[in-house]
Amino acid sequence: MSASTILKLQKVGFTTEQVEALADFMDIQAASKADLGATKGELKAEIAATKSELNANLAATRSELKANIAELAAEVAEIRSDLKLLEQRMTIKLGGMLVVITGILLAAIRYLPPPLH
Repeated sequence: MSASTILKLQKVGFTTEQVEALADFMDIQAASKADLGATKGELKAEIAATKSELNANLAATRSELKANIAELAAEVAEIRSDLKLLEQRMTIKLGGMLVVITGILLAAIRYLPPPLH
């Protein structure tokens, strides 16, 4: 506490004991430049640790996403393959139905009575 502050406190009615007690309290409570420097250093270290942890988490998340995308791509390829097989089976079934219907129509035409003249 500065001398001018002590004088001001005494002028407003503080006793010498009160001023000394207040000065002691302020000395204990006030942070010194060394305290602030140490705290600044600790904060920088914590920020750096947090940053590296976040970067590690981000890298892990990226690798997980890449693995998930690769899995999805494999599943999409499998679905496309299944769809091609389904398309082929449906084409074969449709062709078979056309052959059967044509056979039924030809048989029906054959057994129709001859036209009347």
